[in-house]
Amino acid sequence: MDTLSLSVNAVSYTVAAELSTVDDPFNAPVRGIAPWNFTVLAVLMFVVTSLSLSENFIVMFVTFKYKQLRKPLNYIIVNLAIADFLVSLIGGVISFLTNAKGYFFLGKWACVLEGFAVTYFGIVALWSLTVLSFERFFVICRPLGNIRLQGKHAMLGLLFVWTFSFLCTFPPVLGWNRYTISKIGTTCEPDWYSTNMIDHSYIITFFATCFILPLGVIFFCYGKLLQKLKKVSHGRLATARKPERQVTRMVVMMIVAFMVGWTPYAAFSILVTACPTIHIDPRMAAIPAFFSKTAAVYNPVIYVFMNKQFRKCLMQLFCGKGTIPDSHLNPTSERPGITADSQTGEMSAIATRIPVGGNRSDDSPTDCGSLVQLPIAENKVCPM
Repeated sequence: MDTLSLSVNAVSYTVAAELSTVDDPFNAPVRGIAPWNFTVLAVLMFVVTSLSLSENFIVMFVTFKYKQLRKPLNYIIVNLAIADFLVSLIGGVISFLTNAKGYFFLGKWACVLEGFAVTYFGIVALWSLTVLSFERFFVICRPLGNIRLQGKHAMLGLLFVWTFSFLCTFPPVLGWNRYTISKIGTTCEPDWYSTNMIDHSYIITFFATCFILPLGVIFFCYGKLLQKLKKVSHGRLATARKPERQVTRMVVMMIVAFMVGWTPYAAFSILVTACPTIHIDPRMAAIPAFFSKTAAVYNPVIYVFMNKQFRKCLMQLFCGKGTIPDSHLNPTSERPGITADSQTGEMSAIATRIPVGGNRSDDSPTDCGSLVQLPIAENKVCPM
């Protein structure tokens, strides 16, 4: 009888130990999730990571290769590519490995590293899009009159992006909230489910500074830009308004891409912060983080590959096709020839035609300058 009792106790103890192990996502997969779910996530992360790494590497390489692309208006574009590349290199690779294994087998230190790195570089990319919208507003609308975007201004923008993003994402490492394993057990993120009010204050601050604020800046800057182009095309023939329609479509695409990438993540964080006891299927909880990682794939397409000048450089590099004027292809030239076509990005081509300083009449409106005389050639509006 004692032997049976000991045997039963031993079995009970063993079962309890196994349950404890299964409940720990650092040692075994989360219970209730079939293995094929992790396989699907691993395949998706492999595809997303491969596309992102290749696309963003091409952006960085081609920009390094051709000097005419290395202009102040493009600094933030390259910065966006670097941030997206790092998100995929760290977060994408780790997420692929852990989903392939079925649990976060790399340990707690790797969880904190992945949570911080993905959040940090993701916010750098997000704020890069915000600064990009402001720089376009600055170049086209010229709110400061004759002051143009120069290298020092672009570098200040980059310094702001990296510093502000660090200040927003490092506090969980120090104890204001924390980076912990997600519900699905294969990725790490800020602790959205904490019931501590101090942790809640971080989530609210994070939401305000890393979603509401940048979204407001994007809407304001692109709204002003569209107002300007409407004034430019006012009174022209319908066939001469193609640039306005192109930019309008591009702006809508940019805003939709921003919302698709970040709204699910922001909505999820607010939902679980407001109702930390809410039950959400772990597979559903993984969707917002996955959407934010896909931004690293379509950002290069929207902001770079749809640019006419970049495409010409890309074709010249890989196919030997397309001709680019020597005046701004010569790597030894200190100052490339500056024409409407040789400005960095076709957005700059618009800006070069805006009358400033003495060219403005006294009765011209001050909001974004006088626009009636601005002739915009077709195909001169692009995302860079």
